[in-house]
Parts: sequence; C-alpha cells; structure tokens
Amino acid sequence: MERRVVVGAAIVRDGRVLAARRTAPAAAAGRWELPGGKVEPGETDDASLVREVREELGLRITVERWLEGEAPIGETHLLRVAVATADDGEPVPTEHDAVRWLGADELGEVDWLEPDRPFLAELSALISTLER
Repeated sequence: MERRVVVGAAIVRDGRVLAARRTAPAAAAGRWELPGGKVEPGETDDASLVREVREELGLRITVERWLEGEAPIGETHLLRVAVATADDGEPVPTEHDAVRWLGADELGEVDWLEPDRPFLAELSALISTLER
C-alpha cells in the first residue's frame, strides 16, 4: 500500500520557526508540530501546504524549498516538510490551542511529535544562519 503524503510547513520569520500545539487526537494533544496536513488527490505538495496553513492559521505562505528526507507517520502516512515564509499577518490558530515562534536554541523546549523530530537538525542549522 502506498503511504499518503502529509506536508508540514517550517514557517520562518526573523530567524525563528513557527510551532503549533495539537489539541487532537488525544495521543497528540499538548504536543507540538509544524503546521500542515494531508495532500488531497490531484493536489501538489506546495498547493496542499498553502491551503492547509491558510485553513489552520489564517496565514498566506510562500513555499521556499523542501527539506531533505521524509518521515513515516504510523503505517499509512509519510511526512514531507517545506521551508516557507508568511506573506502577511500573524498566525491565528483554529485547530491548535497555541503557537510559538522558536529560535534555533529553543527547538528543544517543546515536546515535538515524533514525525517532526527528524527535520529539527536541518531546521536548526537553517534558522541559525538566518539569526546572524
């Protein structure tokens, strides 16, 4: 069975990345993730990410580039993460109960969901260069 693709946005601003805290399902509630969601049939990864972030946070984003690799989510899904910039405004979470802008040295302060963790090292290196 082919895994369904899930896309996550590493939204970067001023040398920080946006993290969002889940409220559901129960196993994920209170843990942090890069916002995003499932790619719908016929949709590109980029278009899906733009749509999902608009729905979840009310932000318009521009996808800059995709990070290396993919991470399994259970047996049925595969996570891909893109670096993106917010075109305007502040995030207003509709599906999360909190958001935080984290610098490279703060990424370890939140309890990330497992699929997001493999991307943190590359993300930390990227935002460290942006902080300078």
